[in-house]
Amino acid sequence: MAVLTIKDLHVSVEGKEILKGVNLEVKGGEIHAIMGPNGTGKSTLSSAIMGHPKYEVTKGSITLDGQDVLEMEVDERARAGLFLAMQYPSEISGVTNADFLRSAINARLGEGNEISLMKFIRKLDEKMEFLEMNSDMAHRYLNEGFSGGEKKRNEILQLMMLEPKIAILDEIDSGLDIDALKIVSKGVNEMRSSDFGCLIITHYQRLLNYITPDYVHVMMQGRIVKSGGPELAQRLEAEGYDWIKKELGIEDEMIEQEA
Repeated sequence: MAVLTIKDLHVSVEGKEILKGVNLEVKGGEIHAIMGPNGTGKSTLSSAIMGHPKYEVTKGSITLDGQDVLEMEVDERARAGLFLAMQYPSEISGVTNADFLRSAINARLGEGNEISLMKFIRKLDEKMEFLEMNSDMAHRYLNEGFSGGEKKRNEILQLMMLEPKIAILDEIDSGLDIDALKIVSKGVNEMRSSDFGCLIITHYQRLLNYITPDYVHVMMQGRIVKSGGPELAQRLEAEGYDWIKKELGIEDEMIEQEA
């Protein structure tokens, strides 16, 4: 069973501390949701886990199955089983979706264990049909000319093809209409197993209507300040964050700009 463990994580950007002691453990078979107002460090957490060079870890640790993630390069983190579905996926001209996916799978499997072309095609066709994606998207350049909904659906296709140990979904619901939201959620739910853990970063309860989390965490001022079950997200939707601020004596503070 995969285990991602984050202990007392402090992260700075250009000398300004953003995360101020995050503690979190995500195990295989679990879905965790992180919610919180804009500017509280949610996207910083996902970027730090994946090793974005802009984000400097100044204290604390991140381990995956006991291995020190902070000692790994970005590609090593992906090969170890970490996956990030980004809020704004990049466009890559000249590289087709299919070529990108096969290369990524083979990089995970390692030399001598590459997936056969026929097995790859069967798996790709199966997952694209499941996500109700047009077959021509396999041959289009990665995310180039894709609508917002197509990009997000494509991120879930990558998730299903790569089968990581731990996935981080950073505002995967942003900009989706209800039909696209249902399909994206269906893909995530299909991945549920004891071998797969998921961390969902979201602003909205509506995603959690379709992907029921085991745990909900509220992040404010660079820390996780409250945790609970799905009912916590429902209360946040109904009442906002003011009750938590009053309960914990937290004053408003914007510590970073997040989209």
